[in-house]
Amino acid sequence: MFKIDFSLKSILMACVVAGATVTPALLPQTAFAQATKADLDLDAKQALTNLYAKNPTAKAIGAKAKAVLVFPNVVKAGLVFGGAYGEGVLTHKGEDDAYYNSFSGSWGLQAGAQSYGYAVFLMTDKAVTYIKETKGWEIGVGPTVVVVDEGLAANLSTSTLKDDAYAFIFNQQGLMAGVSIEGTKISKIKN
Repeated sequence: MFKIDFSLKSILMACVVAGATVTPALLPQTAFAQATKADLDLDAKQALTNLYAKNPTAKAIGAKAKAVLVFPNVVKAGLVFGGAYGEGVLTHKGEDDAYYNSFSGSWGLQAGAQSYGYAVFLMTDKAVTYIKETKGWEIGVGPTVVVVDEGLAANLSTSTLKDDAYAFIFNQQGLMAGVSIEGTKISKIKN
């Protein structure tokens, strides 16, 4: 049976997460990274290597992508109000090009915490330019992003690719059901 832990630690974490959903609106557009550049580079490379080993479709799409934006570890927590945050790397033309954060807020029936990673494969020069020139990108606005689940991956091939970007969610762990990146705000960070 699922048991919700209402300890002081859980309540404090929920308050921090709820506060985090309001704070980004008050901060300047360019934030500073919490992880070091070397840590982000290493974690992103390892996450992408693991994704490719487990998902041949992701590997095939990665070979055709103009750039890849990898968030190796996003942490999501909530108790009615929730938030998710992670940092990642944009790899363009084989080089780690820029660093971004991923933030989303939510409210509704939710309790718990989870972690996951995701990679967005940018398939067009237009999508890469949009990411680099936008001061904040919300998934669902701008380039068309298709989230690839197991069912879609089985029917997707590099010859049928037609959208601006494809996203793969990986390493989901925790007590919350499902992961959605729709509405996630991605912003460039200084590192």
